[in-house]
Amino acid sequence: MTAAQDTHEDRARANVAQVNALAGDHPVRIGVITPLTGPGDATAGELVVRGACLGAEYVREHGGIRGGRQVEFVLYNDQATAAREGMACSSAAQMTKLALVDEVVAAMGQWHLRTTPWVVDVASRYNVPIFIENGHSTITAEKRRNVFRSYFSIADRVPVMLDFAASVGMKRIGLVAADTVFGQMTADTLVEYGTRRHGMEFLRFDFPQEETEDLRRQLRAIRDWNPDLFINDGVIRTNYLIMEQAAEVGLRPRVPMMVTFGFPLRSEDFWRLSGEAGIGTMWPAMRYRPSWEGITEVGRWFIDRYTRRYGSFPPDTALTHFTDVTIVATALDQARSDSRADLLDALEAGTFPTWRGPIRFERGPAHWHHCAPELTLLQYQRYQQSFDDSAIIWPPQTATMPYLDSAAVTVR
Repeated sequence: MTAAQDTHEDRARANVAQVNALAGDHPVRIGVITPLTGPGDATAGELVVRGACLGAEYVREHGGIRGGRQVEFVLYNDQATAAREGMACSSAAQMTKLALVDEVVAAMGQWHLRTTPWVVDVASRYNVPIFIENGHSTITAEKRRNVFRSYFSIADRVPVMLDFAASVGMKRIGLVAADTVFGQMTADTLVEYGTRRHGMEFLRFDFPQEETEDLRRQLRAIRDWNPDLFINDGVIRTNYLIMEQAAEVGLRPRVPMMVTFGFPLRSEDFWRLSGEAGIGTMWPAMRYRPSWEGITEVGRWFIDRYTRRYGSFPPDTALTHFTDVTIVATALDQARSDSRADLLDALEAGTFPTWRGPIRFERGPAHWHHCAPELTLLQYQRYQQSFDDSAIIWPPQTATMPYLDSAAVTVR
């Protein structure tokens, strides 16, 4: 494969082609609708596909579905026409094809919060079970029968972040937030929860994600405000830009820093892109790591297979979509038939083995079908530390190390 061909989309489609070549004559067809090109996060889309394809591999090696049928994927790039007509139109169009033309039994792969509502609307209209494994806080609060999630939302992670901050006396919070749906929903939730629950003060600056190259003025203002904590709510690209410029203006490492999503989990990329400015970084994450004893047999299968194939520990983006495929397979085995309607009944009625143990999708009082994992707050306490070796600093009952103020952390 040439350098020009070696793109996220090409690699994703090659993975799907390998799965589909073994799908047989009467496959179970599942839709994957995810970003594979810009302006979306094509790296995340490739990870989604890796996880889903390993899910199909697991199903094939464990007897198939409903007497031996295999998984076939229909893969769409939800950014296909985004440059011309916007991300919402592009993603909704791809979901419509999955529902009406390809007649998939279920769909998964949504990464961007800004496309999720439109994709869910289409899926709901045509009664397609859909798994949403991103942080959108309200999508499962809409109580749609066809929407499922085994990941955690923004509303799940904010208490972990700010309850810890309050426990060590952090009251003044500096915050820079991208103007994406994720950035704004996270910033709004942080301010609302921190103010209401802990009486925190916030100095907040929002910025345009696509155009911003310089945040030094805002970062200096936060520095001069003398905060107890700095929260970096940038997304892909600006997350590292903020780290670099915060160190340049002297905000870091003097002031401790949290980030709002799990990009530090990719240790090699994190240290390559952050350098020493990454020391002391804190972030919310699941207890998913190689050394966690709670990982089940199915989780170990996935970790071992992914690590052998790709040479690194699998990120949670891949994990959750592997999990979704295995859940669909188990539910179809329990269902009266392979129809969407019967799959929905089985998803609501069944219990499903996952990497963290059995889960159920229940109709809760606030959210339907939202089964979030246990969360922790992690911290890198030395330079080039691996994520498996990172310190769990919150909650107290699962902490592996005490919190270290980043100003006191040295390069070791």
